[in-house]
Amino acid sequence: MTSSPDPKSTAPGAAASAQATAADQPEEILISLYQSSKTIYAKAVNGLFSKWRWAAVWITQIVFYGLPWLEWNARQAILFDLEARRFYIFGLVLYPQDFIYLTGLLVISALALFLFTAVAGRLWCGYACPQTVYTEIFMWIERKVEGDRSARMRLDKSDISAAKFGRKFSKHALWVLFSLWTGFTFVGYFTPIRELASLTMAVSLGPWQSFWVFFYGFATYGNAGFMREQVCKYMCPYARFQSAMFDKDTMIVTYDEARGEPRGARKKSADPKALGLGECVDCTLCVQVCPTGIDIRKGLQYECIGCGACIDACDEVMDKVGYPRGLVKYSTQNGMANGWNTSQMVRRALRPRVLVYTSILMAICVAVGISLYMRIPLKVDVIRDRGALAREVEQGYIENVYRLQVMNATETKQRYVVTVTGLPGVRMVSEPAIDVLSTEMRSMPVRVQVPPGTLQAGSHPLVMEIRSTGEDPHQVTEKAAFIVPR
Repeated sequence: MTSSPDPKSTAPGAAASAQATAADQPEEILISLYQSSKTIYAKAVNGLFSKWRWAAVWITQIVFYGLPWLEWNARQAILFDLEARRFYIFGLVLYPQDFIYLTGLLVISALALFLFTAVAGRLWCGYACPQTVYTEIFMWIERKVEGDRSARMRLDKSDISAAKFGRKFSKHALWVLFSLWTGFTFVGYFTPIRELASLTMAVSLGPWQSFWVFFYGFATYGNAGFMREQVCKYMCPYARFQSAMFDKDTMIVTYDEARGEPRGARKKSADPKALGLGECVDCTLCVQVCPTGIDIRKGLQYECIGCGACIDACDEVMDKVGYPRGLVKYSTQNGMANGWNTSQMVRRALRPRVLVYTSILMAICVAVGISLYMRIPLKVDVIRDRGALAREVEQGYIENVYRLQVMNATETKQRYVVTVTGLPGVRMVSEPAIDVLSTEMRSMPVRVQVPPGTLQAGSHPLVMEIRSTGEDPHQVTEKAAFIVPR
């Protein structure tokens, strides 16, 4: 059934009114919440901070790639043997019971990060973070194969050709080889690296070893080759909470706006004051060299990793145009506002929060160091015999049976002797000594007896002393309960 049109709706006045209402409404605009990031072509730069960055690259990578190949006591110097549940760190052997030292290490690392950030900003990010270090290495390979910034931009814009394919293939091949070598070295900290190398040459790696070599290699290839600044800007949580550790006396990369503005191009011989310009020539080199693609002239931004590349680039330009260095420099907000020199800003670094961080950090380091120095390489657990808490044996003696779990945390064979004290007439009737191989654990039964009538019914404290008889004697004292039946 079809309804007839409403005559009011077709009236000329109604149509005009509808058109006016539609005209008054704003036009709908579709805004996309996703914005594709532009490729950053960081330009190579030379200078003081560039040298510091490369020094950090060399030091960290020599340590990372070299440590697994060092030997100590006929074994790998640094080895985290998860299967045997032992961590070898030069002459130190740690077990799961020593987890407290890992906690101490994490606390020390966190406090050190807080301290360095409070003093000089994101030093870790700019110089020693693995993401920064491997990105620097990958960018160096990229520059060697494809050229510097302008050459890479031209190559990416050019049509596909044999030359372009060859350069791209060579770059990615070198990236993949370096990434796999990094993954191999990483697994070498958990599997003896010489054994791992033999298995790799024989193409007989186990499934888990293969997985972690390729997984860590893929992570290095993806993070340093493709994601780069995206990891620092969007994935790393440190960039989000760094502002909580900054204050106006924190050394950060800053642009001297009072000196540089208004910026603009000019001839080298021109007087900027006569032109009404500041000393910034607006060359944008500080942006071109930035690995995260920011403009430091817009002020401090969370994307800034404090690498100092913009300082090197700006100082080079200032030298060319004959202006003093330091238009972009490490400074503090108070220093920029009050015109302080470097020594004044350094003195302000010794403020309460820095002193508190330093004191706590030193206290924890000393405590962990003393604990490691005084650590006894012997661990003993006393377990009662569950079959019989107490029993009467020959001549009316009361006997308790225990089982000792003895762990030798040294790298030499040890003989341990067990003695019992703490009760009148107490004696041990089982074998008092046990031999334990290096980094091994053995259990031994211990039968303890007391004469009849010497103790009342109930539980009584018993002391067991376990001591080594080797060249470096050490001992452990454990308490146990001796039960006398009613």
